[in-house]
Amino acid sequence: MGLIAFLTQDQKQNKGNLKAKIVLFMFRMAQLGNKHISIAILLCVYLGFYHVFVEWFLGIELPRKTKVGAGLIIYHGQALVINQGVIIGNHCVLRNSTTIGHKMLKNGTLSGCPIIGNYVDIGANVCIIGDINIGNNVKIGAGAVVVKSIPDNCTVAGNPAKILA
Repeated sequence: MGLIAFLTQDQKQNKGNLKAKIVLFMFRMAQLGNKHISIAILLCVYLGFYHVFVEWFLGIELPRKTKVGAGLIIYHGQALVINQGVIIGNHCVLRNSTTIGHKMLKNGTLSGCPIIGNYVDIGANVCIIGDINIGNNVKIGAGAVVVKSIPDNCTVAGNPAKILA
C-alpha cells in the first residue's frame, strides 16, 4: 500500500464526517512513526501535537500503536477510549462514549485487550473489556458491556452483553 493510500484509507467511509476524517488522517499519519525509529524521531513534534489535539481537544483516545484495519468509521467521536493493545479489524464502526481495553484481574494484574473482527458495528456507550475476541459481522447494541467473547454473525446487547440473534 502506498503512502497516500495508507493515509486516506478511512476517508471514503467517513463521507460527510469532517471530524472523523481529520482524526483518522492524523491517526494514520501518527502510525507512520510505528514503521521505523527514524521516522518516529522525525515525527516527534507531530506526535506531541496529535496527542494534545486529538485526545485533549477532541476527546478521542486512539493511540498511534493501536492496530486498526482499513475503513474505520467514527460517528460522533466524543469520549472514545481505545487502549493501544486493542486490535480492530477492517470496516468497523465506533460510536461516542465507547471504551475498549483491558481489565484488572482478581490477582491484581491486567488482562489482555480485546481483538475485534471485521465489519463490527459498535453502538454508543459500549464497554468492551478483557482478553476477548469479537467475531466478524457482529452488532453490539448501545450501552452493552461486553466481557466475554462473541462469535461471528451475532447481535448482542445488555449488561452483561447477551446474544440476541
